[in-house]
Amino acid sequence: PDGTQAIGESRIIFDGHIGNATIEGPKFYKRDGWYYIFAPAGGVPTGWQTVLRSKNIWGPYEWKIVMAQGNTNINGPHQGAWVDTPDGKEDWFFHFQDKEAYGRVVHLQPMKWVDGWPVIGVDKDGDGCGSPVYSYKKPNVGKTYSIETPAESDEFDSLELGLQWQWQANPKPIWYFCDGGNSLLRLYSYYTENQVNLWDVPNLLLQKFPTEDFTVTTKVSFAPSSKYTGERAGLVVMGADYAVLAMENRADGLILVQNVCRKADKKGKEEENASVKLSDNTLFLRVKVKKDSEKEAICSFSYSVDGKKFISLGENFTAKPGKWIGAKVGLFITRPKAVNDGGWVDIDWFRVTK
Repeated sequence: PDGTQAIGESRIIFDGHIGNATIEGPKFYKRDGWYYIFAPAGGVPTGWQTVLRSKNIWGPYEWKIVMAQGNTNINGPHQGAWVDTPDGKEDWFFHFQDKEAYGRVVHLQPMKWVDGWPVIGVDKDGDGCGSPVYSYKKPNVGKTYSIETPAESDEFDSLELGLQWQWQANPKPIWYFCDGGNSLLRLYSYYTENQVNLWDVPNLLLQKFPTEDFTVTTKVSFAPSSKYTGERAGLVVMGADYAVLAMENRADGLILVQNVCRKADKKGKEEENASVKLSDNTLFLRVKVKKDSEKEAICSFSYSVDGKKFISLGENFTAKPGKWIGAKVGLFITRPKAVNDGGWVDIDWFRVTK
């Protein structure tokens, strides 16, 4: 009764194979003597929101599709939960939309109860199945709040990384140093055994795309080891395909390369699109991300020696999602061999702008 342990054997109470293929992610509620199960069906990019109800917890359950894409461009609107306002007077439903390289974004939809069934979104034809909306009057929570967005830019003036950052794998403390006193982040080069490309590298410091059209600019200072060549550091747009704008330490000195790796998850190899020899180890690196008419994220890379005049380098790159996630943008540094001593890259700041 208190929900802390199972008191009987598990059993199937609804089979969705016919009419509700790939039903998953259920939320269980009780309202006015009815048991309700809110469950997405139809698959991530193409699905809908199904609701089941029964007077008996074991069923049989009747079901109804209460929200689908309809004529909107919000695909696969499902996989969320019912919430209400603190006074209980308004019902809402939040769900995600899979936007490929842009990841899974969250929507909030109005919801109302009609004849014992929830209707989510706006039901223009009155058939009990709503369509999602992009814009709607906000919930009345008794107070007005200013608009806020999750963090993206970072001046690195803290002793800890901001919550916007995500490592490619479980982090190790030897990968980085937050030098809050000097407002910089130092990333140390790291060797990954049997590395084919950056898909295998754990110490990628990344964050999700914050919106559809944006620019990332970062100021970096590369200090590679003087004992060997092959270390590199820079900016990366990561996914199953990825692209980098990276400073490399080669036998003939520092160079800046713009590389692309296609099918990185299938052991693809990086290909060099363009390169330029450097006379300074401090650079401003930039990537512009823009959504095109086909809903793809197009990335263009450039660099600057003074932070004012930026020079394009390489070719445009179409970002690709990773596994169950969208594309990410961030920083990296690698070394080519398993040695104790290595270089580092100092990140002065990382700024996301419109």
